[in-house]
Amino acid sequence: MSIELKEKPPLGRVIVITSGKGGVGKTTSSAAISAGLAQQGFRTVVIDFDVGLRNLDMTMGCERRVVFDFINVIQGDARLKQALIRDKRLDNLCILPTSQTRDKNALTKEGVEKVLDELKQEFDYIICDSPAGIEHGAQMAMYFADEAVVVTNPEVSSVRDSDRVLGLLSSQTLRAESKDAAPVKAQVLLTRHDKARVESGEMMTVEDVLEILAVPLLGVIPESQAILRASNIGTPVVLDQPSAARRAYEDAVSRLIGNEVEMRIEGERRPNLLNRLFGRAS
Repeated sequence: MSIELKEKPPLGRVIVITSGKGGVGKTTSSAAISAGLAQQGFRTVVIDFDVGLRNLDMTMGCERRVVFDFINVIQGDARLKQALIRDKRLDNLCILPTSQTRDKNALTKEGVEKVLDELKQEFDYIICDSPAGIEHGAQMAMYFADEAVVVTNPEVSSVRDSDRVLGLLSSQTLRAESKDAAPVKAQVLLTRHDKARVESGEMMTVEDVLEILAVPLLGVIPESQAILRASNIGTPVVLDQPSAARRAYEDAVSRLIGNEVEMRIEGERRPNLLNRLFGRAS
């Protein structure tokens, strides 16, 4: 799909999508946010920092097109343009996959900085899909960030780990080390939200999560089969069929670029008993 691009020079904003705990929907969110920004007309690239696992290319549906990767570029085995994969659905969206087998320590601070500096000359938004936790790969993904989206589930362990990540963002980034730079702008994206489980007390409320993390809310993504479906077919959920999850990500992207959007907390409609018995969707 050809999108009308923003006419201004590239913004070159680096946004890390991070989390303290694995399995919270971080790569799904990286894919959805990068595709959503591209839909808005921004030149966007999403980088997979999760060396060893390499899930982003599958979520984006381009795993069979990977020839060179992020580590090849850092080590000088390939040029950046050789490793970038242009999305087949959106002309202004590119993916920089990572290696499945290389040593995680291949991500050097100097190498990452060089790649990001080159990408800033061409792209408005550079989305860094970080591995979970606080290890080397996660620190490399967040070090050069201008902004951070901290992905968390409404569960105590997930929120506690996200609080640790917020601590790293405020102390171990280039902006934190620079006296004159503004701190990394961090926002929380609450995923796998289930209104029924929140009301029954099985999950934390949005207010409880925000009270602990004390950063602005970017969006609330409902628990949804639409996300699983989109991931399984290699499509960012914002490019898939209409769903509450798709609307929630579109709203989050709109807030990310500075628009004021009402915070809707939706849930997917569940099939009632008769529909389940007769196999009909609600």
